[in-house]
Amino acid sequence: MTKFRRTISRPALPLFLVFGVMSAATSAADLSKYRNFQLGTDLSTVVKQAGANPSQAKVIHRRPALIQELEWRPQPLGASSQTEPAKNVVFSFYDGELFRIVVDYDRYETEGLTADDFVDAISAMYGPAAKPTAPVKVAPGSYGDQEEILAQWQDPQYRFDLIRFSYGPSFRLIGVLTRLEASAQAATLEATRLDDQEAPQRDAARIANEEEAARAKLEKARLLNKPKFRP
Repeated sequence: MTKFRRTISRPALPLFLVFGVMSAATSAADLSKYRNFQLGTDLSTVVKQAGANPSQAKVIHRRPALIQELEWRPQPLGASSQTEPAKNVVFSFYDGELFRIVVDYDRYETEGLTADDFVDAISAMYGPAAKPTAPVKVAPGSYGDQEEILAQWQDPQYRFDLIRFSYGPSFRLIGVLTRLEASAQAATLEATRLDDQEAPQRDAARIANEEEAARAKLEKARLLNKPKFRP
C-alpha cells in the first residue's frame, strides 16, 4: 500500500500544486489573492487567517514607514498522504497593509517538476502567463544565487512573478500590490540609509553602555569583597 501511494503521488504533484495555489472561493484570474490571503489586507486579518500570533510579526523598519513581516509554514491538508509543496510563505506589510507575498517551494515535494509544470499549474489559477523569450536575470540573492524571472501574471493592480534560483534548482512565487511596491522599496532604502548613517553613533553608545555596565559590576564586587579582604 505504501509503495502504491508513492507511485501515484509524484504524477499528481502538478495537479496538487494547482489546488495548493487555488482557494475554493477564489475566481479564475483573480490576481489579488494567494490562496485565501488578500493583498491589501491588514496585518491582524492575515495573522488570524494564518493561525499565527500577533507577536510573531517582525518589525523590519520603523521609519520612514513601518515595514513588518510575518512568516507562515503551511501544513498539509486532509489525509497525511497529501503533501504541501509550499515550504515557507512570508507576508510583508507596509504601514500595516499586505503588499507582498513570497512563497518558497519545497524542493523535495516538487522534485522533478519543470519550470513549465510550475507555469502551467499557476496559470490554472491566474490565467495565461507572460513568458520572456529568455529568462530575465535579477540581482543575486543573499547567498549569491542567481535569480531568473521565468513568468509573470499581472493586471493594473497586482503582479505575480515566478522565480527560479540557480542553486537547487528552487522556485519562488512573489505576489505584489503594485501601488505600494515602489513606496515600500523607497522606504526600505531610506531606512537602510538612516541606519548606516547613525551606525557610528549607535556603536559608540553601545560601547559606552557596556563599559559602564562593566564598571558597575566591578564596583559591586569591590564593595562586597573589600570588607572581607585580609592580607
